[in-house]
Amino acid sequence: MPVNDDLALVTQAAQLAGQIALRQFGRAPRVWDKGQGQGPVSQVDLDIDAALRDLLLQARPDYGWLSEETPDTPARLSCERVFIIDPLDGTRAYLDGQDGFAHPVCVVAGGRPVAAAIHLPRLGHTYSAALGAGAFRNGQPIGVSDTVSGASILATRSQLDTAHWPGGVPDLTRHFRPALAWRMALVAEGAFDAMLTFKPAWHWDIAAGTLIVAEAGGIVSDPSGAPLVFNTPDPRAEGVIAANPALHETLVARRETPLTNVPGTGDV
Repeated sequence: MPVNDDLALVTQAAQLAGQIALRQFGRAPRVWDKGQGQGPVSQVDLDIDAALRDLLLQARPDYGWLSEETPDTPARLSCERVFIIDPLDGTRAYLDGQDGFAHPVCVVAGGRPVAAAIHLPRLGHTYSAALGAGAFRNGQPIGVSDTVSGASILATRSQLDTAHWPGGVPDLTRHFRPALAWRMALVAEGAFDAMLTFKPAWHWDIAAGTLIVAEAGGIVSDPSGAPLVFNTPDPRAEGVIAANPALHETLVARRETPLTNVPGTGDV
């Protein structure tokens, strides 16, 4: 199946998710806690999951399925291609009436994302990419920044704790957005220079963004600099660093190297 056909399909699915979310936005849907520190889930999450599963697996019945809101099974591991989706990334923001929730939908082949879309319905943005074809926002090409000095990053405050940075905490400006997929999309379009988390990251939150950042000219890795591999038995990465190439190199070096040996020391 051509990658571009998959791109059209995942874009359709992400936008369908947004339509479902908007119908219930601000209407206090039924909510409960998942337990085990996983946070809240709403009826809207489940409605989107069911609708996208029907759409995508009817179109590609031989593809595997990995979604935050569907019980996982080993069956996906034997599939050549797999859908990886988060029905509603940023559920807390959605329930609080904030605009910063997203719908990431991705196709992975051989552990690598090949077609991806992230839709933010309240902001009117759809980010998309296919392997080797570039990255786009609402159909217009996007690219990462080239900023290293005075970089702005998206991260929680705890990610700048000195324990994470043997090479010294970078000198940068920290910002925050609620959805991981949105943070990655903002890096892809150059609105911010990097995003990072040193907490385990579920594949459904980061697979789509990984392709979009890469196709926009950036680099995405785990905190040690190793490439991310998707559709693994444990669908989590050890963390994520996404940035333009020069900044990515400096951030990874500061994670591993004493301050005097870090290239570009003082530049971030």
